[in-house]
Amino acid sequence: MTKLLGAALAAATLACATPAAAQFGVEANGARADHRWGGELGVGYAIPILPGFRITPAVGVLVFKGDNDRYYEDANGGNERCRDSRTGQYAKDSLCDNTEFKAYGRVEATYSIPLTLTFGAGARISDEVKPYGTIAFPLAPKLQIKGNAGDDYYAIGLRFGF
Repeated sequence: MTKLLGAALAAATLACATPAAAQFGVEANGARADHRWGGELGVGYAIPILPGFRITPAVGVLVFKGDNDRYYEDANGGNERCRDSRTGQYAKDSLCDNTEFKAYGRVEATYSIPLTLTFGAGARISDEVKPYGTIAFPLAPKLQIKGNAGDDYYAIGLRFGF
């Protein structure tokens, strides 16, 4: 169902596209999503619909510290080393990193008041569809500080358009 909704939203967005006026953007956010704290890195394609109104489909990845109970950092005489809890042997330090990635898709509908603010609503698609509100303020001509908030989803960070 989630894939079908995502595909339908993407198709509707692309059907209304004006490619010459579209704008790519990248985002880097600190976020609470999918019941985890981490960082979101994403790329989107803003499509103008009417003056001031845009639809922006986006994809990205949530980077977070995973749960790996097998490997842990052992303070051995003040020198931290990675250890395997099953064998007790030392392990490669990279095994204690526990960094994980989780892909997501997003669609936002926003309205921009030139040089002041952009606001709107969106839906984040990962484990489930999460609706949220979004607001952004310009810091420089193509740089914005942006925040998203919804049920069990929060993110704040920077968006750069090009």
